[in-house]
Amino acid sequence: MPAILKLQSYLKRLHILIVSCLTQKREGSMTALDLRSPSYCPSHALDADSMDMEIDLSNLGTVNTMFAALFSKLGVPIKTTISANVLEEALNGTVTVRPLPIGTSVSGKVEKQCAHFFGVTINEQQAESGIVIRVTSTAQSKFKLLYFEQDANGGYGLALQEDSEKTGKATSAGMYFLHFQVYRMDSTVNALAMAKDPEGAFFKRLEGLQPCEVSELRPGTHIFAVYGDNFFKTASYTIEAVCAKSYEDTTQKLKDIEAQILRKRNELRQFESEYRKALARYQEVTDRYTKEKQSVDELLKQRDSIHSSFTIVKSTSISASGSNLSNGSSSRISGEDSKVESPGEDGGSDGKDKSGKKKWFNLNLKGSDKRLI
Repeated sequence: MPAILKLQSYLKRLHILIVSCLTQKREGSMTALDLRSPSYCPSHALDADSMDMEIDLSNLGTVNTMFAALFSKLGVPIKTTISANVLEEALNGTVTVRPLPIGTSVSGKVEKQCAHFFGVTINEQQAESGIVIRVTSTAQSKFKLLYFEQDANGGYGLALQEDSEKTGKATSAGMYFLHFQVYRMDSTVNALAMAKDPEGAFFKRLEGLQPCEVSELRPGTHIFAVYGDNFFKTASYTIEAVCAKSYEDTTQKLKDIEAQILRKRNELRQFESEYRKALARYQEVTDRYTKEKQSVDELLKQRDSIHSSFTIVKSTSISASGSNLSNGSSSRISGEDSKVESPGEDGGSDGKDKSGKKKWFNLNLKGSDKRLI
């Protein structure tokens, strides 16, 4: 695929990423937003081709450069190429080389897509002990540390490059010529793993280890350069050259830790398989737990419903008993009345005698009252 088409494809993916992330933020679906985490970006827009591809900032317009800068802030590692002008000037030998003696450091600012060249001269003893070249930026600038080899025509050809990485509150890059294998960390591997599988990205964390091609330097003058890799502004840096003779303990610690990291990488590869199986089993058990809990809740709910069915409907029983009581009392009262009145009705002479006795009783009382008076 032509370079221009690759660039267009890469920028298209960048647009997809930025639109998706900003849309999620606007809709409020990003809780506890961490813009530096690439896990918030859709994995379908990231693939190995796009992550491995390097872009030339000199070919990008202002808008596309802005998108690239924004995604660099989001945590997406964007590889950039070294300006063709810088490489051409180095090959022609027309660059200005400043001396950088062993045991000293130089601070400066380099424009974007430009480079400052330094010459480090080492003797045989220093070469045998080992040399370390480090560049740091407390301003967290993006830069590249370059190593050039002199060719037959008197120019300098690019041999090694290290992109700056964020380490704590600064960015740094280093080259270690210590006579044993030293490794660099390729952050794009971690970013791609995070985008595709955030939960399993931990197992790929050490997969970005790449062996450095050169492990020692010969006596003589060696050319290094600091390349400004910021998208818009100048890069602040401090470069230093040290001899490992003064850092023998540190050198041994680095050798030991590199070996431990390699062993740990192999262990993680084996552990990942065990973890995947355990995770699948855990998911299965968790799903069953949820189903069993719902089943138990439903059974207890049905049981309570059945228990509550054993009851008398109160409104119906009260109205029925009330009607029975009223009817019974009225019938009993009417029956007693009928019993009292029935003798008079059945025997007419008895009724007349009774009324006659009442009249006679009243007359007698009146007469007795008169006699008493």
